Amino acid sequence: MRIPLVDLKAQYITIKDEVDAAIQRVLQDGQFILGPDVRVFEEEMATYCGTKLAVGVASGTDAIRLALLACGVGPGDEVITTPFTFIATAETITQCGATPVFVDINPGSYNIDPNKIEQKITTRTRAILPVHLYGQAADMDPILELARKYNLKVIEDCAQALGAEYKGRKVGSIGDAGCLSFFPAKNLGAYGDGGMVITNEPKIAETVDLLRKHGAKTSYYYLLPGFNSRLDTLQAAILSVKLKRLDGWNELRGKKAALYNQLLGGIDGIEPPSVGEFGKPSFNYYTIRVKHPGLGRSALREHLGLRGIQTVVYYPLSLHLQEAFSALGYNEGDFPESEQAQSQVLSLPMYPELTEEQIREVVEGVREFIKSSKREAVYR
Repeated sequence: MRIPLVDLKAQYITIKDEVDAAIQRVLQDGQFILGPDVRVFEEEMATYCGTKLAVGVASGTDAIRLALLACGVGPGDEVITTPFTFIATAETITQCGATPVFVDINPGSYNIDPNKIEQKITTRTRAILPVHLYGQAADMDPILELARKYNLKVIEDCAQALGAEYKGRKVGSIGDAGCLSFFPAKNLGAYGDGGMVITNEPKIAETVDLLRKHGAKTSYYYLLPGFNSRLDTLQAAILSVKLKRLDGWNELRGKKAALYNQLLGGIDGIEPPSVGEFGKPSFNYYTIRVKHPGLGRSALREHLGLRGIQTVVYYPLSLHLQEAFSALGYNEGDFPESEQAQSQVLSLPMYPELTEEQIREVVEGVREFIKSSKREAVYR
């Protein structure tokens, strides 16, 4: 049985008529750049996330970069973030001329450990950039408390967590700005790239709007150097169709995760993801740890692959050990929790259309591998 990590074709089939009609409407209207569907979708997203404002941009990466700039991050500044995340979180900091300062993660949530942040704050620190990894909310209250104490901005990377909640509030609405990604594999995915900045601060939204349009408030009159970073009208129209179903899809993801947890819970050496007591996860990814001594994660991936089951490692090398950030001077051992996670995590198939039969097939593949590994260990 072939089981992909995510099945976008299966999702499209369920919404085909509405999506096709939305695309045809935009094609007939002919307004492909910042057409009316963009404004409609921005308003819908602000309402959904519980913020006053939303500004669509070209990608989740641009959402972070433009939010950082709109929050005043620039050359000489420092931004505190996690080393266990996609590179966009940190590369955007350097693109603003600032320096990423890494803080180790909480091993249960894989998110930045708030208890380790304060010791990294200096006079150059301008912002804290927590990531809600895999759809699990970071612990935001202590982060906000530090931000108030030291007059710092808080920019949430919600690329993997749209719809997730922290103490009843949607992630992205808690800090000064939230950054969303509409990459196709996300909980709310476009049919191409797309992103958004959500905020309650008019000044931040106004600056992001300027930056996405080359720094222009009106055509050919530029207030600051900007970028070409606009969410296109076709993607906005498609995303509006999908947004109506997001909560239902996320609920299905939660049910799939619960079944995975139940079936994997008794397998020696496999640790299912934990759920923080303060958050409602969106399960963009379902990520286990392969912890049993002597079990090889690569061998498990190969075994599952032979059964047609796709898996991915998010992420195999923490950012502080990447060549791209070697100039920062970090070394192996600096962030032990992040480094342990990089050697153990494995993401299994997760999407709303995933069937119980498919989940049981995945779990049986894991169980079979564990049994065979133990037998081999006995005979060695």
